[in-house]
Amino acid sequence: MKAAIIKKYGDIDQFEVTDIDKPVLKKDEVLVQNVATSINPIDYKARQGLLQSMFDWQFPVVLGWDVAGKIVALGDQVTDFKIGDEVFARPDIDPVGHNGSYAEYTAVKEDKLALKPGNIGFEEAAAVPLAGLTALQMLRQLNLAAGQKILIQGGAGGVGIFAIQLAKMFGAVVATTASENNTEFVKSLGADIVIDYHKNTITEVLSDYDAVLDTVNDIEGGISILKTGGSFVTIAGTLTKEQKEMSDKHIMTGWLQPSGEDLSFLAKEIENNNLKIVIDSSYPLTIAGIKSAQKRSETHHARGKVIVKIK
Repeated sequence: MKAAIIKKYGDIDQFEVTDIDKPVLKKDEVLVQNVATSINPIDYKARQGLLQSMFDWQFPVVLGWDVAGKIVALGDQVTDFKIGDEVFARPDIDPVGHNGSYAEYTAVKEDKLALKPGNIGFEEAAAVPLAGLTALQMLRQLNLAAGQKILIQGGAGGVGIFAIQLAKMFGAVVATTASENNTEFVKSLGADIVIDYHKNTITEVLSDYDAVLDTVNDIEGGISILKTGGSFVTIAGTLTKEQKEMSDKHIMTGWLQPSGEDLSFLAKEIENNNLKIVIDSSYPLTIAGIKSAQKRSETHHARGKVIVKIK
């Protein structure tokens, strides 16, 4: 199968597009023929070697953690899906780094799968799993409730776009940070208050907030606007010992747990037209395409998801 691989850590010039073996299925897995995948910040961080303390990968490594395609083979224990099903998923991270989604085929455990919403295409579906699941699970980790005030730092990014919409669905008052170019865009997603981070810091505008979701590594700023008893979660930075141990606020690091059940929840909301999917740009699975997609993601200025078209 065709795949984009890296043979060592480094910049985008480490990528090759070549033929490798298809994944060998375990009993509880399906084989998905990928139509599209998407780029996430974890992709280029992994490529640069910044996650070596977490994963013991063996080169060549196939990156990518968003799957959207059709099932073409089933493990012996799979009961809830059939060949031909159109699905999407955020698979488990492969302990050796060979089963990423920058490839024509990916093996996915049955409990990480969900049926693709019928009202969207594969490229849109590929934009959902990692970013959508992260947004949903972080809001749950914050115990966000109706009527509470939440700041979502980085509202025009992949996670921020879903987080704004989900927080509004949960009945919260939503503030977010965005550039002037994205102000009207994040308002269209439901943001009640938009702070242009080029003009104001959040501490100049906000205070006494119930919750903060940090996607941009502004930990000090986010914590400082919380009220006593408020909750903060970051998916972008590293907390200090003092921050973790604050007695009057709940300060946490968030990490996605792949879940077919949670993805099915998102699929239902997409089918009910309650969640918009925003695609920034799309590229083919070629050397030039994968490099351009990674470069676009690394700018931190993509509005929505960067897609890679595989089939």
